[in-house]
Amino acid sequence: MDLLNSPTDDEQTLMEAAVIDYLEQHPDFFNRHPQVLANITSPERWHGDGVVDMQRFLLERRGQEMEEMRDCAMEVIETSRSNMSTQTRTHAATLAAIGCHSLDALLHIINNDWPFLLDVDVVCVGIESNVTSLHGTRDRTWIDLGIGTLARLLDQDSNIVLRQSLSADEKTLFGEAAELVQSAAFARLSPGQGYPGCALMLGSRTDTFHPGQGTELINYLSRVLEATLSRLGPPSGD
Repeated sequence: MDLLNSPTDDEQTLMEAAVIDYLEQHPDFFNRHPQVLANITSPERWHGDGVVDMQRFLLERRGQEMEEMRDCAMEVIETSRSNMSTQTRTHAATLAAIGCHSLDALLHIINNDWPFLLDVDVVCVGIESNVTSLHGTRDRTWIDLGIGTLARLLDQDSNIVLRQSLSADEKTLFGEAAELVQSAAFARLSPGQGYPGCALMLGSRTDTFHPGQGTELINYLSRVLEATLSRLGPPSGD
């Protein structure tokens, strides 16, 4: 057959017969190649017993595709809203911290205001020292981590670790809130100025934190806190 010319009626009939025969021999063709359906012209309506309404099939398929696209779009919108909300909360927490003029005020904000601002259940600062020997805080809001805790909790090259579930020992790091916390984030703090090892600790009663989660905002928050602690200087000892 000359491919440069249109087929004759007989040739057209033979080609169509071959297509029909092939489809009858391979009834799952459209299941294996659904993209073909998007490019074919459907009849107005097909009727009769055992006859598939192709128009209805195509409409249902297109409706399913639109529903999937709608679900995908809504997921993107919800994720964007969540990210924006988290970013806004983080900025509010940092603004509250950098305005402090004393360790008393800073620790009060971390312990009492940050949980609300960050939508978690407990926030505290751990310090590798004997907390009872530290002055400069009225309500003793430091958490005594014990020497060597940060080395066990954080890898040498890692400043942040996320736990979806905590061991019994890790729960005790949250002091009186130990039984409440189910997931947590730990961020190393290195404020210098004579501070011992420190860590920002955020805990939640749900699976708010989990490995693989982005840590950019936690890192930002901890760096701001680190700079604020450095500016205010360490608590004095006996």
